[in-house]
Amino acid sequence: MIKDWIYSYFHPEIFPAFVTLYFVIFILSAIVYKMGFARKLPILKSFVVYVALAFGCILLAFLGTGLPIPESLLLAVILLAIVKIRTRNSAPFRNRSSEEQEGRKDV
Repeated sequence: MIKDWIYSYFHPEIFPAFVTLYFVIFILSAIVYKMGFARKLPILKSFVVYVALAFGCILLAFLGTGLPIPESLLLAVILLAIVKIRTRNSAPFRNRSSEEQEGRKDV
């Protein structure tokens, strides 16, 4: 769906469509990495991780011409956002229930 829209927008030109597909895949991959797997790293190590991610996205862009790679990454972003929102909203309840359980153990 996303690939078809990009390729229909750049219809006679294949190279700009592929580059656009690459950047869409790279941005979505960076968001997935940041939301799901990233740790606090020094700036140089973080740069190395994103450069490796950029090289890996070249292969994903080639695969994305035939497979639904951008759609899968978009789904992963949505699911990770839901998980982040749910864990942030449930954190106060988790802290409160653990305090209540500690109070019960003292009795």
